[in-house]
Amino acid sequence: MTDNKSLISVQDLKVYFRSGHDCARAVDGISFEIRQEETVCLVGESGCGKTVSALSILGLIPTPPGEIAGGRILFQGKNLLELDEEDMQKIRGNRIAMVFQEPLTSLNPVFNIEDQIGEAIRIHKNIWAGELRDRCIKLLKDVGIPSPVQRLKDYPHQLSGGQRQRVMIAMALACDPDLIIADEPTTALDVTVQAQILQLLKSIQKTRSMSVLYITHDLGVVANIADRVYVMYSGIVTEQGNTAQIFDDARHPYTQGLLASLPSRSKRGKRLFSIPGTVPNPAYKPEGCPFHPRCPHAIPICGKKYPKMCDYGQAHLARCPVLFEGETDANK
Repeated sequence: MTDNKSLISVQDLKVYFRSGHDCARAVDGISFEIRQEETVCLVGESGCGKTVSALSILGLIPTPPGEIAGGRILFQGKNLLELDEEDMQKIRGNRIAMVFQEPLTSLNPVFNIEDQIGEAIRIHKNIWAGELRDRCIKLLKDVGIPSPVQRLKDYPHQLSGGQRQRVMIAMALACDPDLIIADEPTTALDVTVQAQILQLLKSIQKTRSMSVLYITHDLGVVANIADRVYVMYSGIVTEQGNTAQIFDDARHPYTQGLLASLPSRSKRGKRLFSIPGTVPNPAYKPEGCPFHPRCPHAIPICGKKYPKMCDYGQAHLARCPVLFEGETDANK
């Protein structure tokens, strides 16, 4: 469901990758929405489908082996999956931009910073060369790069990791997008620089009135920046709600397990909890609930019946009827 404040709505999205007779269901029917000026986090273990979901929004799934097997992606009411490449190019990098996970591999080593920031502006905006340079300088200032005029002629290898990530953010901001997708942008950075980048994203979002889709496996990051959270497991959304609901009142066993594994002062000197087992191969998912082989609350029906979303009120949903009040006896 969408409302009049919804910027983008992903509905029952399915993304499959085929290899021979195998079909990996990387994203297996997820739905989420991002409202205007909102920060939404997709969180989950590696391989759960977070990045594939984001790449689908931008039309960057390689085909073959990938394919969009179903669903809709509505951006301001327009289904992005129905656009041809020419129309998609008018949105990609312009209305929707992405900050990738590893800037050293995402930035082109043979082009200087000015060329790389200015590329999207040249493609999408009709401005003259002097104005383009001024805009690149301003973008570097906005993201906190010192001596921005000098940095324009630098190459990626001449910058620190934090500076490269700031350049990636400047590139994403170049055309004043409505939505920025940030795919684990702080993973390769030390803790101090991570905090600086997160604060930068929050500040820029506020001043530019943008929406942000933040992809991460770090619940500490989620707690600091998210308005709403979607927890993913094996290509599906297992729980969704606002930040307080997820952290203070988690209702799905997977979310509970993730939270239990977080370090804290009270656990100092103790062995940290870990969820037993491993994430299933997306080409060979178990029947029923994909989490049931690892779940401490699983009952026989969990291995047979795909779980429905249960409504805990105030848009807090969890895909576990077993723990849903009043449902336990009915499923035994």
